[in-house]
Amino acid sequence: MTEEMMPPLMFGGLVLFLLIGFPVAFSLAAVGLFFGFISLELGFFTPAFLYNLPLRIFGILSNDLLLSIPFFTLMGAILERCGLAEDLLEGTGQLFGKVPGGLAFAVILVGAVLGAITGTVAASVIAMGMISLPIMIKYGYDMRIATGVIAASGTITQLIPPSLVLIVLGDQLGKSVGDMYAGAIGPSILQVLLFIGFIAGVAIFAPHKVPPLPDEALGTRGWPLIWRVAKGMVPSIVLIFLVLGTIFLGLATPTEAGAMGAVGAVVLAMINGRYSWKLLREAMENTMRITAMVIFILLGATVFSLVFQGVDGGLWLEHLLSHLPGGQVGFLVFVNIFVFFLAFFLDFFEIAFIIIPLLTPVAAKMGIDLVWFGVLLCINLQTSFMHPPFGFALFYLRGIAPKTVLSRDIYWGAVPWLLLQVLLVGVVIAWPESVTYWLDKGTGVDPSTVRIEVPMPDTDDEPPPVVFR
Repeated sequence: MTEEMMPPLMFGGLVLFLLIGFPVAFSLAAVGLFFGFISLELGFFTPAFLYNLPLRIFGILSNDLLLSIPFFTLMGAILERCGLAEDLLEGTGQLFGKVPGGLAFAVILVGAVLGAITGTVAASVIAMGMISLPIMIKYGYDMRIATGVIAASGTITQLIPPSLVLIVLGDQLGKSVGDMYAGAIGPSILQVLLFIGFIAGVAIFAPHKVPPLPDEALGTRGWPLIWRVAKGMVPSIVLIFLVLGTIFLGLATPTEAGAMGAVGAVVLAMINGRYSWKLLREAMENTMRITAMVIFILLGATVFSLVFQGVDGGLWLEHLLSHLPGGQVGFLVFVNIFVFFLAFFLDFFEIAFIIIPLLTPVAAKMGIDLVWFGVLLCINLQTSFMHPPFGFALFYLRGIAPKTVLSRDIYWGAVPWLLLQVLLVGVVIAWPESVTYWLDKGTGVDPSTVRIEVPMPDTDDEPPPVVFR
């Protein structure tokens, strides 16, 4: 067996473990250790190489940036239970209720706001599904439009800061979370506009599928309604500034902003009269489960990636991907198609920890902006929540939808929105400025072009004395 055979064999072994159904975190560690011992026996690297493993594990566990994951997860888990989504949806639904597609517009806008304050798909989909879906069914919305818009609006959370995916991608790409959040602003706006444009098109060409609310379903109009919407929206905007504004202004790190967000979520729950020790305990249990899952996957991934790099897997992958036709565009198209199909079977955390570290060196060597690359992959990873067999947004919706809603309507309803997400991937590849425009441009000086010239003294003059102290 030669060293050149090891990288493809490692990939094949990992795929075999995943097909068997073994947990991903332990599959990664098992494959990494197994091939690590084989490589030691065959002399591909020395035992000293594996001494890096404890250092890498300690580096993960002491990483301050990853501490932001439990904080943002706790914030989302509290807001999921505090009634904020209900207030936003009911008020915004009444505000747009007289317009064809008004409820769908409200779901999209509230989904964007919830994405900016919770960062979790489950919270958005469950809250909007429980409140909006029965009303949409009652007043004659097409079932596939109703289920599709709820599931898709929940997945906006993956792209809109403070997305957990962007935190993980920033860590894996070696880029600051602030840059990842800033780069995601443009695509987030485009995503919301695409969704609104789709509903507007349905409202124009097939208004019977998205009828307006009848007069008897509309409550009090005028200032009371505006006050009702503002009462739900203003605290949300304050919390968004507390979390994102402090990061963009450089006043807080993502970890510190996450901690403030968790405290702000508790305050909002108290304002809404929903705070209780039971709520806090349930939110903390959910946070503990998600954080433990992320850390175990990351530990397994670091074992796999260390051995993979030790057998020159990075060079093998670079040679494989850098010779694709089309240069940068060809590489981006291939990677996004590859990630899209991986998302049928793997969770976004698993893709981020397994695949991204392998692709990053190739992207950097090809001159691709890594923030743009990361945001592009984040858009693509949204689709993992929307397509079968493991579309979690569809599972969440199926879990809370009435039995009269058929599963096939939920799955077929997701298709147009899935295509819109894929369309956004194409738009961002063709228009990189949608990401890079929002980034700090710096001084505009390329450090590699800077030259320091020291004038030489006249030959007639004596050189200055050198004094040693």
